[in-house]
Amino acid sequence: MWPAVDSGSAAPPLIDYAATTLNTTELFLIAMCLIFAVPYLIWRLGRTDYWAPLVVVQIVTGIVLGPGVVGAAYPEYYQLVFRPEVVQGLNGVAWWAVMLFVFIAGVELDLAEAWRHRGETLITAGSAMIVPLLLGAAAAGLLVVNDALPWVGESSQPWQFIAGLGMACTVTALPILILLMEKLEILQAPLGQRILRYASVDDVVIWGVLALILTDWQRIGRQVVFVVLFSVLAFGMRRLMAFLAERDRWYVALVWLAAVSFAAHWAGLHFMVGAFLAGAVMEVRWFGLERLDQLRHHVVLVLMPVFFLSTGLCTTWESGGVVVFAAALLLLVAADVGTAAFTHS
Repeated sequence: MWPAVDSGSAAPPLIDYAATTLNTTELFLIAMCLIFAVPYLIWRLGRTDYWAPLVVVQIVTGIVLGPGVVGAAYPEYYQLVFRPEVVQGLNGVAWWAVMLFVFIAGVELDLAEAWRHRGETLITAGSAMIVPLLLGAAAAGLLVVNDALPWVGESSQPWQFIAGLGMACTVTALPILILLMEKLEILQAPLGQRILRYASVDDVVIWGVLALILTDWQRIGRQVVFVVLFSVLAFGMRRLMAFLAERDRWYVALVWLAAVSFAAHWAGLHFMVGAFLAGAVMEVRWFGLERLDQLRHHVVLVLMPVFFLSTGLCTTWESGGVVVFAAALLLLVAADVGTAAFTHS
């Protein structure tokens, strides 16, 4: 049984009763009810789809339900439902959801077409990073000059902080990008495939450069090992998948997805990069485009809401106060202006 939540004052009777009778499984299911019901009701009853698609409502709802809003206003209720054990379980579902989602996008990327346009892809993807990188680095420089908060950690140098934040302003929110392209019905169109190629190249380069910025030679060594092993194993996996019957390909693909995601995360490239690469070496014809589309639809419906809300549920608003909000706004403007400037150039 769970003990009553100690929030510094006498808890309401409902909290005392729930804390002593509900176990982790029951609290997890209550959290799942909130995750699926609250954003859906806001989206449907508020008719927000024109100015705020469901995915945006889910992200905002996660922030509102997190410790910074509901957690601050009703700490007893928040601490009861979103216990660390429950949040940990939600994070596990969220990780698997986004890995599946990005994997499917990788499978639907035409690798042969990407290779034929490799020169254009590298030039365009590299150019798309430059303006957000420069503006983000300039914004980070302003933060370093302003000593309102100790922005640079004790074990870091100012140049690492500036370069790291500059690179962070170039990161692509790949799951959000894919969802928006799907909503616009351009994901499988030539334009959508080009955008997907640019975004994936950018994200892979960013994680590698961040390892250089951190001067983490162990991580850089791991990334070299990952690239070499992945190249060899991907060749063998393609041969195996071509040999297997379709019913076996799905199970083998899921094992391959988990293994490559683990290896990429171990190497410091993030599991989403690994999930995308695991899918990129697969062929659509091995699974069938219609079945892949159905799987993506079900992942978006059944699993992705947990991913979109889980980040907000872990977001706190206590560190730094108004200064942190101002810094976040500054970096947001730098990233958006940089991206827009490249788009219109």
